Amino acid sequence: MPDPKILSTEPLDNAQSKFIVLTKIHYQDQDGKKRVWECAERKVVPGQTGKDAVAIFALLKSKTNAFPLSTVIIEQYRPPLDKHSFQPVRLLNAPTDANGSDEEAQVAALRELEEETGYKATLQDVVECTPTVASDPGMTTTKMKLVVVKVELEDEMEYPPASPDPGEHIVVRVVELAQLKQVLQDYDQKGFIVDARLSHFASGYDIAERIRNGRL
Repeated sequence: MPDPKILSTEPLDNAQSKFIVLTKIHYQDQDGKKRVWECAERKVVPGQTGKDAVAIFALLKSKTNAFPLSTVIIEQYRPPLDKHSFQPVRLLNAPTDANGSDEEAQVAALRELEEETGYKATLQDVVECTPTVASDPGMTTTKMKLVVVKVELEDEMEYPPASPDPGEHIVVRVVELAQLKQVLQDYDQKGFIVDARLSHFASGYDIAERIRNGRL
């Protein structure tokens, strides 16, 4: 299978776009001065439930402690960066706005987790569903929720088959949570790009562990 690559780029007119539009915002600041801002917005795709995203962070645990607490991340080529990216499982066009309930977001997250990684969980396994948060508030109107899911395995680590959508070309990676930051740093050195949210989580976990162990 050949490596993916960018063949060409060109300006995109909003009238021709399928997923994203550029918007000019005219607003008044705290000093009463009129200003202009440019941002990107996602369109609601026909047949989908929303225009935002849900990120899924899975905690893989063994009932017999046969392996350390781990997580699952995915490798996928991202055309805007022309690089393979490491990121958490993520679902676009999800119901995360005021019209979408936490349960809707959780159900969507569990479905996407199984499709992209093969790991199964139920609503009872959801550890946390965050409030709606901004993805990049200076750049886009897109919002998201984080759903944290506990996946308990009977004994040894399992690697179930995934069933991603055609054309997704996803590689599933299982990483020990304690090694996540180092693993991401190693991939960065190899030329991969790491999703900022995943990198921030890995750094936060590493800092928390160092504080807990008296090393910070």
